Amino acid sequence: MSRTVRRLACVVVLLAGTLVAVPAQAADQLSGPAYFDPAPTAECPLPAAPYDDYDVLVLEGSLQGCWYTDVQAVRTTPSGVYLESGEELFVGRLDGGEPGSFTTVYKFEAKYAPSGAELKGRCQHPLVAGSGTGGFAGATGRVDFKDIIGDPVTYVYRGHIRVR
Repeated sequence: MSRTVRRLACVVVLLAGTLVAVPAQAADQLSGPAYFDPAPTAECPLPAAPYDDYDVLVLEGSLQGCWYTDVQAVRTTPSGVYLESGEELFVGRLDGGEPGSFTTVYKFEAKYAPSGAELKGRCQHPLVAGSGTGGFAGATGRVDFKDIIGDPVTYVYRGHIRVR
């Protein structure tokens, strides 16, 4: 019995040592505010097709840059739920690093009052594998947005990106 326990202990120690010896790639945690800007700037020019379905969304915080949207599907329900999906393009920087870009696929859900006013909204944006360029080459991760209801509606994002 003690021989079995010693072998098991050796295996556990070896496995633990292997896990410690292999450095984990850290993912950058993301957060910041975002706002729609209808006026083009040098940093965020007007969106080009197919990413021209909304004004440019300007991101500040961990991600600094321009977010462009290509709406591919829309559905509403009788109860006022709005569902949208598509693809998006981000052009900018992560924490002031090297410029680059990546694309995401997204799903947006919102609830609207009968008057048309938004009551709540959120969306999820997993990065498309292999879409990163420049400072985002090899990037993986996800960015989530939440609509902050007010006049005007503003946005905050959170998420994580791992750059290889």
